[in-house]
Amino acid sequence: MTTTGMPDLLAAMDRLYSPGGCPWDAEQTHESLVRYLLEESYELAEAIETGDRPGMREELGDVLLQVVFHARIAADDADDPFTFDDVARDLTDKLVRRHPHVFGDAPVEDLHAQWDAIKRTEKQRASVLDGIPAAQGALARAQKVVGRARRAGLPLGTTAVEDQERTSSGGRTDAAAYADELMELVRRAEADGVDLEGALRARIRETEAHVRERERTDAGRAAGPL
Repeated sequence: MTTTGMPDLLAAMDRLYSPGGCPWDAEQTHESLVRYLLEESYELAEAIETGDRPGMREELGDVLLQVVFHARIAADDADDPFTFDDVARDLTDKLVRRHPHVFGDAPVEDLHAQWDAIKRTEKQRASVLDGIPAAQGALARAQKVVGRARRAGLPLGTTAVEDQERTSSGGRTDAAAYADELMELVRRAEADGVDLEGALRARIRETEAHVRERERTDAGRAAGPL
């Protein structure tokens, strides 16, 4: 597979951001572009979910623009500069490291658990929950917390969730059923005046605290008496 569009894109971005280019582009910072990165990501997700192929192609370009824009800004950083090539090389190295069953001799096992273990080693994470963005939407963040704790074999400390885990295999498992249940929860929360997003964030914090405490307890037991 060959690519001929990237050099032209990088050259265009460089001209836009460099002196004599676009005044608006030149004023942007990593921080000022965050809102556009989020907006373009949501628009791409919508195009994918609605089967809009032309829209998907366009929105993929808009997300890619955010990547090259941030990389161009970073290239001029006085303290810690990096370029698009640095980003691409780092990504390639990461893909190879995290797929030892493809680029090495590792067996194909539980890939999610394998990736969690590799990331934990690479980033020297103290907890399986480290690296989950706090700014992520509460529902998506909750699913991340539950998923990582489940793969690590750690209890959630939330009876309702664990009861549901034990019985989920005998109930409806299609995506529409879960969506119906979520919409019903939203309806009830709205009727009762409950901030569902805020309530879920609070429960996530409780769950995270329980999981981290269990990790510390297990680590202490594994270390044995001093």
